Amino acid sequence: MRQRRVTRLTETIFATCSALLLSAAALQAQQSWVQVEAQPTLADAEDRARAYAGAFPNVAGFRLGTSWYAVVVGPYADDAAAASELSAFRRQGLVPSDAYVTDGERFGRRFFPVGAAPITPVSEEALDDAVEQATGTETGSEPAAEPQAPEETVAEARASEGRLNGEERRLLQEALKWQGHYEGAIDGAIGPNTRRAMSSWQRAEGRPDTGVLTTAERTELVGAFREDLSRIGMAQIADDKAGIEIIMPAGLVEFEEVNPPFVHYGSTGDSGVRVLLISQSGDEGTLFGLYDIMQTLEIVPQDGPRERNRTSFTLEGANEELESYTYAALSGGAVKGFTLIWPPEEADAMNRIRQTMRESFTPVSGVILPDTAGEAGGMDQASDLLSGLEVRRPARSRTGFFVADDGAVLTTLDAVENCERISLGTSTDATITARDTALGLALLSPETRLAPIRTAALEAEVPRLGSEVAVAGFSYEDILDAPVMTFGTLSDVRGLGGEETLRRLDMETLPGDSGGPVLDQRGAVIGMLLPAGDDADRRLPADVSLAAGADALAAFLAENGLSARTAGNGPALPAEDLTARAADMTTLVSCWN
Repeated sequence: MRQRRVTRLTETIFATCSALLLSAAALQAQQSWVQVEAQPTLADAEDRARAYAGAFPNVAGFRLGTSWYAVVVGPYADDAAAASELSAFRRQGLVPSDAYVTDGERFGRRFFPVGAAPITPVSEEALDDAVEQATGTETGSEPAAEPQAPEETVAEARASEGRLNGEERRLLQEALKWQGHYEGAIDGAIGPNTRRAMSSWQRAEGRPDTGVLTTAERTELVGAFREDLSRIGMAQIADDKAGIEIIMPAGLVEFEEVNPPFVHYGSTGDSGVRVLLISQSGDEGTLFGLYDIMQTLEIVPQDGPRERNRTSFTLEGANEELESYTYAALSGGAVKGFTLIWPPEEADAMNRIRQTMRESFTPVSGVILPDTAGEAGGMDQASDLLSGLEVRRPARSRTGFFVADDGAVLTTLDAVENCERISLGTSTDATITARDTALGLALLSPETRLAPIRTAALEAEVPRLGSEVAVAGFSYEDILDAPVMTFGTLSDVRGLGGEETLRRLDMETLPGDSGGPVLDQRGAVIGMLLPAGDDADRRLPADVSLAAGADALAAFLAENGLSARTAGNGPALPAEDLTARAADMTTLVSCWN
């Protein structure tokens, strides 16, 4: 009998405390408030709330439906207390004449104070009162053993579930949704979808799969949900610079700077979470351009799905250091959106947060960031930064040239070995289709068919010693978008060891030039520049370079099913014409890791 009484007592204490925790959200609706104003925009409502906060210590703001925002004072214990306070406010002229008492049932998400929890927490005093009421004894200073949840049968769990009110059931659904188990409407109806979500949560936690949560399970689930919300600090933010209203993790980020087209929110502490708000004037072309530019930034890793249509796009990316999600869309002559960036260890929470951000994202018409930040905006002019964000750079960039009408490119093997990704120009991905390890040649095929303006014409005859030659190459790798012409002379038709496949050049070149075509004065390709090599025991003089001869190039291409064009007779070209011809056949080759 004594054991049964102890169990009953423990159950009473636990159920009472659990009910207080689960019904915290319902307190907002059960209490009374004085609504002093309602404003049609969030910005106006925040301004008015801040003004009233100078006169009252308990000002709050809540969204009403989808288009209005309430500024309120409270809460009060009941309507009588709220009405008494309202009368005092009116006598002192502190509130408008149309202020009134409300029960808060229409209140949505809290927007003021910023970062305030949307559900009123239960105080320690309230929990103490609950224990005293359940036990008939006062709580003392000596620590008491924590009440443990009694084991419940499915029938008992279903009975305790049946005593939950609508707000408590909705809170359970929100907690299940936050954990990624529930996808239905937050309607407080515990139907098949909610049952399946409960089963999913129980399986994930290693609990018996009954589809009915016990009192202890509900308390654990909701407690974890509230703890996450408290840490993350989800709050409605109205950014009047970008013209965007959005719910974001305000506990993890804070305003940092404006650098058009972005408003930067940096990490607080060591959270590693960042948010960008995107805002610029433009049309479909602007949207498509932003889609391309965003993918050059370090904050958008290359691995991840991309989706674009005529009015919006999404970008997802992940690597070992960070993950991100970007959404942008056309809105009234502007492109607006956001990017959420987080460390991989925050993936579970951030994937839920990004959904909330997407659902709450609201562009404000008529408010757009200027095209530039001006002197006060802190625009960083470094070439490897874009609007304060680091641009992704290749591991190395070299030169190649087109040898077929479908866009096949010849370059050095040194340029493309051990690369996670190879690109031609600025964005076309390519793969290695053939190698010559002895000469260091590589044949690349673009993944998207290209139509080069010009393909290389190889010289069939042995070039004349001492003749003037030029190399077209991306000397400065990916910094310039056109090749540089480097002029010199052909000093030998063999390599330093007498190799018939090599040509020796008297000219100074840079690493980025390797893979570039060596041209005679008629524009015929007599060879391909090879890298200087990294032999620590022997280094060539700065003005000595080696090239693979045209006959060796032709043989390599023929072995791989390509018939190179052969150069015909013709006059020497003016320097500007030679430069133009070289640019038409030359392309940047980049290695990405």
